[in-house]
Amino acid sequence: MADSGRARKLAERVQQVVAQMIDTKVKDPRLGFVTVTDVRVTGDLQHADVYYTVLGDAESREGSAKALESAKGLIRSEVGKQTGIRLTPTLAFHLDAVPETAAHLEDALSEAARRDAEVARLASGARYAGEADPYRRPDEDDTED
Repeated sequence: MADSGRARKLAERVQQVVAQMIDTKVKDPRLGFVTVTDVRVTGDLQHADVYYTVLGDAESREGSAKALESAKGLIRSEVGKQTGIRLTPTLAFHLDAVPETAAHLEDALSEAARRDAEVARLASGARYAGEADPYRRPDEDDTED
């Protein structure tokens, strides 16, 4: 079992190699503007999950996924050459959902800000339904000596 430091270093190196391969060696026309966002390697260094984003619409994401799947063997062999470890980890490519999640959160925050502004606007002209202080207080005349 490898230590987590070694797995982390291998993940960083795999990310660099995969990004370099996508940029220079993979010549698939289906491949869009792909950015490798993260790589996670298992503790035994046998499997690497590569997370990526694609700039564009659903069609470009689908085409890029097919291109990466077809180039997986070429990329894995280069990872093995450049890392120099005994067993090259298998690669699995996953579309990273961070941009969609960030857009959803941004929409939710802007909606919350809009609603807060509406509540503040309504509260600015509000008046008390009764007295400002509804609690009974003993009057100074009611106190006995």
